[in-house]
Amino acid sequence: MSAPAAPEFDPAKPNGGNPDMENVNAQYAGLEFHYIYIMIMSFLVWLIIPGIGFLYAGLSRRKSALSMLFQSFAVLGVVTFQWMFWGYSLAYSRTASPFIGDMANFGLKNVLAAPSPGSSLQPEIVFCLYQMLFCACTVQLVIGGSFERGRILPSMVFAFCWATIVYCPIACWTWNANGWLFNLPSLDFAGGGPVHIASGWSALAYAFVLGKRLHKGDKIHGKAHNPTLVFLGTVFIWFGWFGFNGGSALNGTLRSMVAAFNTNTAACFGVLGWVLVEYVRTKGHFSVVGACSGAIAGLVGVTPAAGYVSVWIAALIGFLTAAICSLCQNVDKWVGIDEGMDVFKLHGIGGMVGSFLTGIFAQSWIYDLDGMGPYDALGAMDGVGIQVGRQLAEITAIAAYAFVVSCILLYALKFIPGMHLRVTSEAEMMGLDLDQFGGDEQIGDWSIMDQHHYEGNASSNVSTPVPTKQA
Repeated sequence: MSAPAAPEFDPAKPNGGNPDMENVNAQYAGLEFHYIYIMIMSFLVWLIIPGIGFLYAGLSRRKSALSMLFQSFAVLGVVTFQWMFWGYSLAYSRTASPFIGDMANFGLKNVLAAPSPGSSLQPEIVFCLYQMLFCACTVQLVIGGSFERGRILPSMVFAFCWATIVYCPIACWTWNANGWLFNLPSLDFAGGGPVHIASGWSALAYAFVLGKRLHKGDKIHGKAHNPTLVFLGTVFIWFGWFGFNGGSALNGTLRSMVAAFNTNTAACFGVLGWVLVEYVRTKGHFSVVGACSGAIAGLVGVTPAAGYVSVWIAALIGFLTAAICSLCQNVDKWVGIDEGMDVFKLHGIGGMVGSFLTGIFAQSWIYDLDGMGPYDALGAMDGVGIQVGRQLAEITAIAAYAFVVSCILLYALKFIPGMHLRVTSEAEMMGLDLDQFGGDEQIGDWSIMDQHHYEGNASSNVSTPVPTKQA
């Protein structure tokens, strides 16, 4: 029995039909499992956002960790507004130019039941939610460039502006059917360019414009204050990445299942690649934070390739990406920029490595697993050597655009009254949490310290008895 035919977009019904006049669900009869699957993948992607918050909080020093937790939700709020306002339209409108979309879907106009521009198997409202969470994850990664010295209010303004003038154009280039990278074509299954290369280079720009932290070089600047939080954040990110890659085929076919398998495979081999390099470098020592970094590097590396490569190639990509990122341990010193959260190392460098390797290893037989082909040959392993050059074009264009435009945006914000990006030196030494949150909330269990403070005050307030004058 053949599967039902996928619905087609009808320009006369840009919203998919009038639900008062017709059953808008009928066009998806027999295909519901595709969009139900993507909704579940969306829920998984959402977990990456608090996961990044936990990861960043654990990597920061304790006195500035709470601000990273807060910004994970604050960024989600800002990006959700931006996406509903005009972000979705700028990235995915059907009448977009090769570089950026128009206002056809401003305010989510007509974004409801019609087949989406990404896949006719998805109602557009489902596609919109899924892609919105991609944008939120990316912006949250960028904010890591400001840690321990960036003010929160300007970072939220920057988040809105960055999503508008950096993420949305790059997403349009890469994934919109009218985009110039889409038609080159570059191969980017789930966001090696728009998510990782863009966020890595933009976080580097953020750190560059802010300047180095005070007392840079102290040992404490390079130590994660809470490896448990780092581990927990990585667990959330790893789990959420099944949705990130597993849903990017935008269908519930065997190709999506392979992409999900590749996700776990690359993360596991990423752990092995990073730990091996670190074990040699430290002469026989292990690191929980290093293992977590390796897992994330493997996930980043396989992101552009997950739906184009076999499981053993995914293992190779995860291992190589993590090993290369680990070998770039001193990249901060090489470039002279204090980007201590390793966004550039893991996402910028990892994304570039993954995109390059995708050009080498992508094969059409994996693409054909969605049952909608057969497709043309893809990468160098298929005999299309020029694909490596196309991938390099994507890497160069996205890296240059993200870094330069982010610098321009940050310098512009820096000179707006009230929008100074960096906290005062006193606040930085005291910690962002006390400066930006007023001390009412502190990360971790402070009850013992508070008890000691209370007991100290109580003992100092005990008055010495004054002898009474005898009659």
